Amino acid sequence: MNRAALHQISYGVYIVTSGKDGKFNGQIANSIMQATSKPATLAICINKENFTHELIRSSRKFVVSILSEAAPMTFIGLFGFKSGRDVDKLKDVRSRPGVTGVPIVLDYALGFIEAGVEGEIDCGTHTLFVGKVVEADVTGEGTPMTYAYYQNVKGGKSPKTAPTFDQDAAAKPKARTAARYVCSVCGYVYDPEKGDPDSGIAPGTRFEDIPDSWVCPVCGAEKSMFELEKG
Repeated sequence: MNRAALHQISYGVYIVTSGKDGKFNGQIANSIMQATSKPATLAICINKENFTHELIRSSRKFVVSILSEAAPMTFIGLFGFKSGRDVDKLKDVRSRPGVTGVPIVLDYALGFIEAGVEGEIDCGTHTLFVGKVVEADVTGEGTPMTYAYYQNVKGGKSPKTAPTFDQDAAAKPKARTAARYVCSVCGYVYDPEKGDPDSGIAPGTRFEDIPDSWVCPVCGAEKSMFELEKG
């Protein structure tokens, strides 16, 4: 099977939130689609190991916030590479409760869709939740972030719990013209040609010339946690 065909499928980058009895959490998700228009339904795919999955299962409700291209990697990393069992992801994030009581993330969001779970399908490592939309609105202006933009422009990686994570592709070395360094915690690759503009590191900056105070824009790991990319 040529798995490269799967890489041609387009995705967005979203934050899915859920909660019950005062416990709330959110995570990055890309496998989300509108299933029907009348009634309006939404399908989302969530890894069974994630805290958000546990909350959706128990509360039967969720909110999808549509992220803008302006969302920095630190923000994406908070929801994508940290566990809600260890940290309160929503503590310093601007949000408001929806009609179901689930937090709607407003920072870097262009809009939201709120739904109640109507059914689910076991997909092995993931569960596909189908929800009936109960509320939706536009909350900001900008361009919705696609997964291609996240990977190609921002240099983002998929966590191992993502539906689109490809172990073979992740292990395959890529040709490079300048020394690139990989975060040993989350897999983010620092590419000198792109730099890290969100953190004030201009394109063309060698890894060795980055200040020691710089941290991984995805997971916050220190510079010392980076290793030279092999291959």
